[in-house]
Amino acid sequence: MTHLKKMMLEDLQRRNYSQDTIRCYIRTVEDFSRRFNRPPDRLGPRHIREYQAELFQKRKLSPGTVTTRLAALRFFYVKTLRKAWSIAETPYPKKHHRIPAILSPEEVAQLIDAARTPYQRILLMMLYATGVRRTELAKIKVSDIDSRRMVIHIQGGKGRKDRDVMLSPKLLEALRQYWRGLKRKPTTWLFPNRRRLKTADAPIDSRVVWYACQQAAKRAGLKKAIHPHTLRHCFATHLLDAGADLRTIQILLGHNALKETTIYLHVSQRHLHATRSPLDALQLKDESPQKA
Repeated sequence: MTHLKKMMLEDLQRRNYSQDTIRCYIRTVEDFSRRFNRPPDRLGPRHIREYQAELFQKRKLSPGTVTTRLAALRFFYVKTLRKAWSIAETPYPKKHHRIPAILSPEEVAQLIDAARTPYQRILLMMLYATGVRRTELAKIKVSDIDSRRMVIHIQGGKGRKDRDVMLSPKLLEALRQYWRGLKRKPTTWLFPNRRRLKTADAPIDSRVVWYACQQAAKRAGLKKAIHPHTLRHCFATHLLDAGADLRTIQILLGHNALKETTIYLHVSQRHLHATRSPLDALQLKDESPQKA
């Protein structure tokens, strides 16, 4: 480990950044250094601008991903190197506020039923039943399943925040079947990383959850782009369609502000159909085609 990498790692750890963020920030600075084949402390604003342009134009990364990469570089320069950072010279890209793709309940059932293995099936069921993020799902512990209160404890979610989500009776029964089918019962993590059991007790990589979604979507013949966050969107939208209020959904999703949750108003069938189009109130003349 280089001296600069060690310094940045210590700066991130002292500020209690999550392991996922630490890993992302370190990789970004390493990628930035490789791009110009020079140590990162010898690169300046011009190189940052060129790197940002490449991320957009050549690598075709989304505005959100580019913003994360810039945040990593900004942390390195400001916190580790103690250098100035000009927002004017390296502005964050404007975000696109896209409406999320939503599956119907029937399509969600198709997806879950198309899971390649019982293991992947329980992963998909948990995503849809709880609305958790894939990184949160990967780090659920056996002790987090509270069948007495019928909740699942999510510890250290996004922003290092804990919360509880509902444990549905159907999911509880599926989890019990999953547990009974295990030859070796987990001691800590509900979904342990079997490849690393000999060296350390570790949870699965969140990419396992991503692959489960991809494979099931392909097997189900669903043409929409489906990933773990799609099921989180479906969880929120279907709750809204069923009559749940936005504040409750906000708490279940772990959103900081209600504004983040209001996006589901744009895709909720119940809310879209609750108001008539003004066209329906107009008294128009008969516009049927006239005979020649």
